[in-house]
Amino acid sequence: MAGLELRNIAKSYGAVSVIEGIDLSVEDGEFVALVGPSGCGKSTILRMVAGLEDISGGDIIIGDRVVNDLTPRERNIAMVFQSYALYPHMTVYKNMAFNLELSGKPKAEIDQRVRQAARMLELEPLLERKPNQLSGGQRQRVAMGRAVVRDPAVFLFDEPLSNLDAKLRVQMRSEIKALHKKVGVTSIYVTHDQVEAMTLSDRVVVLNHGVIQQEGSPMELYRRPANLFVAGFIGSPAMNFFEATIEGNSARTASGLSFAFNAAEAVSDGQQVTIGVRPEHFQAGSGPLSGEVTFVEPTGGQTFVTLDLSGQPTMVLVSSEEDIETGSRLSVTAPLERTYVFDGQSGRRISKN
Repeated sequence: MAGLELRNIAKSYGAVSVIEGIDLSVEDGEFVALVGPSGCGKSTILRMVAGLEDISGGDIIIGDRVVNDLTPRERNIAMVFQSYALYPHMTVYKNMAFNLELSGKPKAEIDQRVRQAARMLELEPLLERKPNQLSGGQRQRVAMGRAVVRDPAVFLFDEPLSNLDAKLRVQMRSEIKALHKKVGVTSIYVTHDQVEAMTLSDRVVVLNHGVIQQEGSPMELYRRPANLFVAGFIGSPAMNFFEATIEGNSARTASGLSFAFNAAEAVSDGQQVTIGVRPEHFQAGSGPLSGEVTFVEPTGGQTFVTLDLSGQPTMVLVSSEEDIETGSRLSVTAPLERTYVFDGQSGRRISKN
């Protein structure tokens, strides 16, 4: 195993810069998720680490080696793609053994590695089947098994669950997390799904336009987003935002909604800010904010309610025990300690929480 370090990594296509000098260190055995919207550069970073994409500047270090000029095979990495990329004419056993055979490993060692990986991934009953006889989740486990047998220094996952249905994605998240716990290999996981990133990783790196916006533990990003982009990206459903102006110790929207907050730095009357409150942080039942219920989404244990607060659609999370109907009115409170404030120009968080 080995750690991974990116030092001032940049990528340009002609005059178009897609990665802006990224610095990132991944500890030996750490599981790090790169997350962000489509086009933010996360897959490009993964491909540069793998050696599938040239870098325009900086250094990639795996263990104690600068690998900029090494081929993918020489980097000792294993990659699991969005596409399973299994050989349809080969059995599960042969698919997992193929790369080891190409590298000239002894048959006994190949058999030992394949069967060990098959036990780990519960593939032993499937070793003689071909890919067309497997479910989507089984095929993805074979793809992971093919990576595991190589005993790599670093695992790279490129949105491996995006082709699976919702139930299988939840199951495979658990299996990937269990696999990482067993093998303990340094892992980089790319996804646009922030729920996947938060449930799987030790650390989440949020990217936008080729720049790291924030990195930290999943709950650190959820509780203390550095800026407006991270606040809106991390958390499901997304945070509610209200454009407002500072008036004394509160912020008031153009429609008259007022929010109290704790500032971490000096603010001035008339300053433009954005107020953020997560749906699960509103306290429903009473309070100074009141609106008509325009949409009710029961999900079982919880219900998502959309309110019209002075013309702004606002989502609130309530218990399914609450009997709320479309067209009724609902009052809510935005707790002081759960109200985020972001600078209107830079987008950075300026509240204490």
